[in-house]
Amino acid sequence: MSTEPEGRSARAGAPALVPEGPFRWRMEPEGAMRVPGIVYASERLLTDIVRDGSLAQVANVASLPGIVSAAFAMPDVHLGYGFPIGAVAATDAEREGVVSPGGVGFDISCGVRLLVSDLELEAVRARLDPLMNALDARVPKGTGAGGVWKIAERDLDRLLLEGAAYAVERGFGVERDLARCEDAGALAGADPGAIGARARQRGLGQLGSLGSGNHFLEVQVVDAVFDPATAEAFDLEPERVCVMIHCGSRGLGHQICTDHVHAMSDAMLRYGIEVPDRQLACAPVESPEGRAYLRAMAAATNYARANRQLLTHAVREAFTQALGPCRLDLLYDVSHNLAKIEHHPVSGVRHRLCVQRKGATLALPPGDPGLPEDLRPVGQPVLVPGSMGTASYVLTGVPGSGAFHSTCHGAGRRMSRHEATRQIGGRELWRQLEERGVHVRPGSLRGLAEEAPFAYKDVDEVVATCEGAGLARRVARLRPLGVVKG
Repeated sequence: MSTEPEGRSARAGAPALVPEGPFRWRMEPEGAMRVPGIVYASERLLTDIVRDGSLAQVANVASLPGIVSAAFAMPDVHLGYGFPIGAVAATDAEREGVVSPGGVGFDISCGVRLLVSDLELEAVRARLDPLMNALDARVPKGTGAGGVWKIAERDLDRLLLEGAAYAVERGFGVERDLARCEDAGALAGADPGAIGARARQRGLGQLGSLGSGNHFLEVQVVDAVFDPATAEAFDLEPERVCVMIHCGSRGLGHQICTDHVHAMSDAMLRYGIEVPDRQLACAPVESPEGRAYLRAMAAATNYARANRQLLTHAVREAFTQALGPCRLDLLYDVSHNLAKIEHHPVSGVRHRLCVQRKGATLALPPGDPGLPEDLRPVGQPVLVPGSMGTASYVLTGVPGSGAFHSTCHGAGRRMSRHEATRQIGGRELWRQLEERGVHVRPGSLRGLAEEAPFAYKDVDEVVATCEGAGLARRVARLRPLGVVKG
């Protein structure tokens, strides 16, 4: 669900896929590949995956120096910049493994958070239009400047270091929000000094905004529960009204990725690194260039988490304005464009790895020490948005899932934005969605058409594939009531 520039495949083809198990396919190493490619897909999903060229990008990722185990593709995989969107790759940080900005993407720490209200559908139905108007008025969107908080230059460094915690300290949320955010709202290792002047300038004017493209804020209702015990722990009862927020680090993250792609392109020759696609520009994790990127990426991650925290504050204010006093608790906030230093077993030996997830969501299993104590018995909430107008899902992590505790991040595109706008106009799509009972507040008519539901894979099939492949387990399905589009 990235809004990065649509990439290209550097190879005309990819190694043949061989079925390896339920919903699991294998590409044996060929040419420059150092490890196999593993693709999680149903037969139905595989048609679109083969058609769009993303398998050649999986093979390219498998050629990165220091990569271990395999290059993994999730069921929502599609063509991206260097890495396909929906890919997971881990490199050995202590054995010349590399980090690639293309393995995170331009929208660093793009992610999803879900707010769970204390309201049921019946209490909201009659006031849904005023609620959507209040949300539309309070939530900045679009490609330019404008945000909930016009942060001062002197405050930016603290926000880049402390993330959502700094936003809460300044009154944009409550302490409980931090406990339900990945890494407690701040990724360690951030260095504001690693960020260039242009990235900083872009970040100053966009804090607390959706952006554009596939970013959204959606009012939803729980319409199915698959795992009652876990759903109860997540406070997801049938008919419960929720709000899903999907956005990232805006122009600040995009500029950081751009800057470091250029820096690593220049550095590869010095390190003797050759890659099959120049979009896979990379440097060793422990090199000056690798460390500089990870420090800047962590700062952008903290910006993104603060961004979603500020939007949470705006949502709470809009709900109070339209519906009166109510509660909106954060279930979880998790990124799907991120590189993290993690420890995992490889061939039975524990290694320090740089795990790059691009359009893929961390899915920690029950008992993982990285989870808050109240979620540890049931596992991490995994938030999977569908395409606009279709269902979204809440999953949970499961033991022994493979792919370094990763799963899908959304439905995944099946056609380009340009192709979508050739098939439908924004006004017509708006009419169709309203007829289906989805109240729409678009940023632009063209942007709305680009995100037509038919431009995406079937999220039901994607989620069922993840569950069938043992990557995660379904907990609840959420149906859209209204959407504010970036």
